[in-house]
Amino acid sequence: MLQTLNITMNTRNLFVITTLSILFFSCGSNQEKKKKYFSIETENNQRIFKLGETIKASIKNNENINIDSVSYILNEEKTTSGTNFSFEEKIDTEKLGHNVLKALVFYDGNVDTITKKITLLNNKSPKLYTYKIVADYPHDEGAFTQGLEFVGDTLYESTGKKGQSSLRKVDYKSGEVIIKKEVPQKYFAEGITIMNNKIFQLTWQAKEGFIYDLESMEKTGNFAYNDSKQGWGLCNDGKHIYKSDGTEKIWILDAETLAEKGYIEVTTNKGVKSKFNELEWVNGKIYANTWQKDGIAIINPSNGALEGVINLSGLRNKVKQHPELDVLNGIAYKKDSQQLFVTGKYWGKLFEIEVVE
Repeated sequence: MLQTLNITMNTRNLFVITTLSILFFSCGSNQEKKKKYFSIETENNQRIFKLGETIKASIKNNENINIDSVSYILNEEKTTSGTNFSFEEKIDTEKLGHNVLKALVFYDGNVDTITKKITLLNNKSPKLYTYKIVADYPHDEGAFTQGLEFVGDTLYESTGKKGQSSLRKVDYKSGEVIIKKEVPQKYFAEGITIMNNKIFQLTWQAKEGFIYDLESMEKTGNFAYNDSKQGWGLCNDGKHIYKSDGTEKIWILDAETLAEKGYIEVTTNKGVKSKFNELEWVNGKIYANTWQKDGIAIINPSNGALEGVINLSGLRNKVKQHPELDVLNGIAYKKDSQQLFVTGKYWGKLFEIEVVE
């Protein structure tokens, strides 16, 4: 009986050793197959480039393999290299921010895909602006303002916090709330934008937005977020919707499906920036509140360049001070009269301002 047990155990041990040996040699073989023969080298190993500069890259051929051809891809644009298999591209129309330079190396009937992370920045520091108060109007001190937008002379506002979130139609001159639609208590409402007679409203962390009919303000549908992490701010240019999510990305949404079609990353000449909150489309630019900052960023929607900053320091001191008073948040632009309005969370005033360079 004992001899039989030992034979069985020895057989099992032999099986385990054999299996492990097969796995070991198999893994070694796979590692050999995955060996990278090529890598991308940039001139002076540069990884950060600015508008106007030229990216120069080439293929490092570690094994002196005979290369047939190389195709480079940057910002989804494909270029085929010349006989020296190098890449040279001046940064002008590319989207800024974190990018990947990709190369497809063709050799001996095979193709290797290799990548190199690079960062593209603006080449100018943001212009600095200040402000002049043109007028001020009453504003509900109990409104935790998250979104603000005009249609004609009528102001629409989204307010946040769970149990307090709402969508409002407001007479901006008197501060009177004409219509107020409560948002279910489990949601923390965020930014809004209005397009094609629809109001689109974000929620913060629920990865869900709401659609309302503009005239009745009745909820008609929902939409989901996909790759964007949260809901912060919204604006539109009449064709596309732009959405901030607290990261460096401002997402570009399809106006019909609300699907995320791409994004820009907000950059200065020094780095990639984040935490952009309420958004407004103003004369071809995105105006954005920066969370916990007393200012507005002016962003180029085509490439993400942060072109200007409006310093609104001191504005918060011009409203009634109380324990709940919170940060600047809320930008609304009356396109027909070119008036710009701002407010904040639990602010008792809505300010019309003039931007001064």
